[in-house]
Amino acid sequence: MSHITSIFTDLVRVETRLYNAVNARLRAERGLGLGQFEFLEIIDRVPGCRVLDIVGELAITVGAVSKAVDRLVAAGWCLRVAHPQDRRSSVLRLTSEGERQLAASRPLVESELVSLTEAVPPDDLTRIASTLAALRATLEAGSHGRPG
Repeated sequence: MSHITSIFTDLVRVETRLYNAVNARLRAERGLGLGQFEFLEIIDRVPGCRVLDIVGELAITVGAVSKAVDRLVAAGWCLRVAHPQDRRSSVLRLTSEGERQLAASRPLVESELVSLTEAVPPDDLTRIASTLAALRATLEAGSHGRPG
């Protein structure tokens, strides 16, 4: 196995274990999964958020995003509102309950991630963050990994 392949394998395994651990805590304490949390975060952060905004950010299919948004709507955490300039499109908005759920979930996600990474020196985490941000920007600028 080449050096870059082992780096890739470690990156994927670390992401999977972190994701699963944070997901388990969120489900146990707030009744939502990490994927739902991520969607709520994006809807909250992106003004006039549409399904395509989430697709672009997460690099998953329109169908997957639309189904996930439908589940957020059914849970009462999000609304689809007609786009003011394009009636064929919807704008996504958090409901009051969605805002409460997001606000209560943010500290849980943060504390779980801090706990899971506390063995890594802060300077190392800073370097990892910088490196991953640069790699992500390069991949996104080249449209690599977008769903087909």
